[in-house]
Amino acid sequence: MAYLRRAATALILIMQLFTLSNAHNITKILAKDPDFSTFNHYLSATHLADEINRRQTITVLAVDNSAMNSILSKGYSLYTIRNILSLHVLVDYFGAKKLHQITDGSTSTASMFQSTGSATGTSGYVNITDIKGGKVAFGVQEDDSRLTAHYVKSIFEKAYNISVLHISQVLTSPEAEAPTASPSDLILTAILEKQGCKAFSDMLKSTGADKTFQDTVDGGLTVFCPSDSAVGKFAPKFKALSAANKTALVLYHGMPVYQSLQMLRSGNGAVNTLATEGNNKFDFTVQNDGEDVTLETDVVTAKIMGTLKDQEPLIIYKVDKVLLPREIYKAVKAAAPAPKSSKHKPKNAEADEDADGPSADAPGDDDGEVADDKNGAIHVMVSRSSVFVLAIVCLCFGVLLM
Repeated sequence: MAYLRRAATALILIMQLFTLSNAHNITKILAKDPDFSTFNHYLSATHLADEINRRQTITVLAVDNSAMNSILSKGYSLYTIRNILSLHVLVDYFGAKKLHQITDGSTSTASMFQSTGSATGTSGYVNITDIKGGKVAFGVQEDDSRLTAHYVKSIFEKAYNISVLHISQVLTSPEAEAPTASPSDLILTAILEKQGCKAFSDMLKSTGADKTFQDTVDGGLTVFCPSDSAVGKFAPKFKALSAANKTALVLYHGMPVYQSLQMLRSGNGAVNTLATEGNNKFDFTVQNDGEDVTLETDVVTAKIMGTLKDQEPLIIYKVDKVLLPREIYKAVKAAAPAPKSSKHKPKNAEADEDADGPSADAPGDDDGEVADDKNGAIHVMVSRSSVFVLAIVCLCFGVLLM
């Protein structure tokens, strides 16, 4: 027992050390220098700080207080300021050394503004150029004003994880400065239709679920929008559902929380939806494998095909299939075979016994693979980091038991 207690203690310490070794906090990093207090404040106020802290590879181009005055004096809304500061968050690692080792002396890299859906073309990309005299300049790729800021110094670096660099001026563009609606002004169905999800938008409006989605936006909302072709293929089965099941199925495509793609990739497990209520779980499992993220309902497995809109607290993903909840579509493998005597039953008897979903609702072969029922399934999720931790744990057990 003493060995087991020591082993458990060692395991806890290892897990804590592993978590700490991969974590960073941009707010604490910038708080060490009061010259960046304004920039630091607005990273927190716009919730960009949370997104920066969640990412494993990031570069932050920080500007000092005097430089921040150039945008604050214009009276921009907080949401427009978020767009501008999103240009200062690069989704790649650039330490001071790497800046002077850029291939061919110039490169462009995506910023977080590129993923918002507000950036047209490559206007969310930042150009980095190593110019004469050892200086490095920065500019928005499609900005006619070209390279507008230069590298001043490195504030903080953790190799290949996070780099915080001081640049001389704010990076901005007409797209970033364009008036941005507050979350309550965002009309979800209009956005869906504009982004190629008109069929799903029509489902929302026909069931009245659009009001629930819209009322949830301010507090955080993640929407999984099936492609128009997927909805079209599913339309006959959707029409066969009861009104209550139609509403539940549509609500099943929303989560009452903002979940960026990085957040979805960083963890596996069951998540609740807008349809979750009391004993009606209406949840599904998020699984990730490298860059791919899938949603497993026990009836179908849908894949996230891309991000249509990312403006915290709202994010919209396109998925390749309609999500079918097991509460409506019973998992085929979990269903017991019908008894022989059932041939004497009327054809609709089984449907009458199942108020949650008529037999006409049962998914066909083209609706996706059917997963094992959750009560009997064991989902084993192993990432590279967990393998690393497991190796250390085994080593510790070996030492403790010697």
